[in-house]
Amino acid sequence: MSKEFEYGTGHLSIGVCLDIATGRAKGVIGRDARKKVTSSWKEVQKIVEREIPVYGINTGFGPLCDTHISEEDTSTLQYNLLKSHSVGVGNPIPKEIAELMLICKVQALAQGFSGIPVTTLERIIWHIDNDIIPVVPEKGSVGASGDLAPLAHLFLPLIGLGEVDDQGKTVPAAKMLKAHGLEPVRLGPKEGLALINGTQFILSFAIKAVQRMHNALQLADLAGAMSLEGLMGSARPFDPRLHHIRPYKGTKLVAHRLFNLLNNSEILKSHVNCDRVQDPYSLRCMPQVHGASRNAWLHLKQLTEIELNSVTDNPIIFNADDTISGGNFHGQPLALPLDYAAVAAAELGNIADRRCYLMSEGRYGLPKLLTEHAGLNSGLMIPQYTTAALVTENKTLCFPASADSVPTSLGQEDHVSMGSISGRKLHKVLDNLEYIQAIELLYAAQAMDFRRPLKSTPIMEACHNYVRERVPFIKEDRVFADDIKALHQIVKDGSLLAIADEVAARNNIKLDNDDEFGIY
Repeated sequence: MSKEFEYGTGHLSIGVCLDIATGRAKGVIGRDARKKVTSSWKEVQKIVEREIPVYGINTGFGPLCDTHISEEDTSTLQYNLLKSHSVGVGNPIPKEIAELMLICKVQALAQGFSGIPVTTLERIIWHIDNDIIPVVPEKGSVGASGDLAPLAHLFLPLIGLGEVDDQGKTVPAAKMLKAHGLEPVRLGPKEGLALINGTQFILSFAIKAVQRMHNALQLADLAGAMSLEGLMGSARPFDPRLHHIRPYKGTKLVAHRLFNLLNNSEILKSHVNCDRVQDPYSLRCMPQVHGASRNAWLHLKQLTEIELNSVTDNPIIFNADDTISGGNFHGQPLALPLDYAAVAAAELGNIADRRCYLMSEGRYGLPKLLTEHAGLNSGLMIPQYTTAALVTENKTLCFPASADSVPTSLGQEDHVSMGSISGRKLHKVLDNLEYIQAIELLYAAQAMDFRRPLKSTPIMEACHNYVRERVPFIKEDRVFADDIKALHQIVKDGSLLAIADEVAARNNIKLDNDDEFGIY
């Protein structure tokens, strides 16, 4: 039975939000939230009846904020808003991101400051529960004023317009409603504005990025440890005493993980008294580099969770006589950490590429290009070209979108965050990073094989075996794209991480010693 979360009154974690999107949890409107939402909706009715001038309820939008709208036209105003703001272009965003947008929007509206009726929230929840998700174009938001264009597309189906993904097929919303015996929602005053004002597009990309980057960080430590074993590197730099005297949270966590991944390895013990004084930075400095990326991830996670439980509407309705036109819809609080996270994710790829290069050089007792017959065979020469290309592409994606602002709405909205671009760009960096990590696994598994009959730790051996189940030892050249594809799958689906966690639990090894770095 799936767990239940009450929108509006409960604290929504990133993990639970993702669980609702995948059906492992169910979101509901509880009694307290219903009372607050209904009370706010009644205050909006008072505003309309008493003709109190409030932005977006009985005025035009943006630069038309001084244009009065009559009581009989307030509903038409909201319909026109959804239609006129549906100007998105490009490919549809992933279905999961669109579903996260719905979940985030319900959590914001259910707090009772937006003047929207419970019935509209229930229709949005119906879409979530039935996995009938609106189709939303990826481009068109400037990340302030709310994510206007994508949110307008997200809620067109409420009024029978736009398209939805229903059972994997894209169908017109009107056809879908008819098939399910539903009528379009009748929008009241403020409803359209409440639906499209907010940061839910940026926020949903941030939520998914927190999950994906968390997996990438965990995998970086695993792949890095495998590479270190293949290169017969030292685990001394992971001694907790070293990181106690420079105690960054991320650095301490990575050092702890690496120390426990490698503790009591036969390979490590075999060269403990060798004459190598210190390793190259891509091995020795993993706690500092991976750890710095962990710190950036933690910053993004913390701010994303604040946003996930915030009200980002405008205007905010406290009561009919107390409304505030503010700027809670502005995406800057997430735009900056998203851009920061892109740099942090790119750096994980940067250092992984260096380890791939190191393993191909023919140093530390490894054959050149990790092949016994270099010359006739190119061995693992060219996969590093791919990591180099992906690393450079990521560098070009690291320019912060939030550093730019283009005025909109005839100058009324004269500073915007561009956080929507920050969010989408971070996912491109993560796409490339996952391929880089797959290639590092290809190199690291091959390098470890040249250390036989010596064994690593149970965790590292299980990971190596899992890699070898998908790609065999390289004796001669083959189409390495097939190997990369197979390893990319176990990077992306988290199955390699699951193997490591399972073996760690079986051996009573606590790899992660700081709950703050989880997503629940």
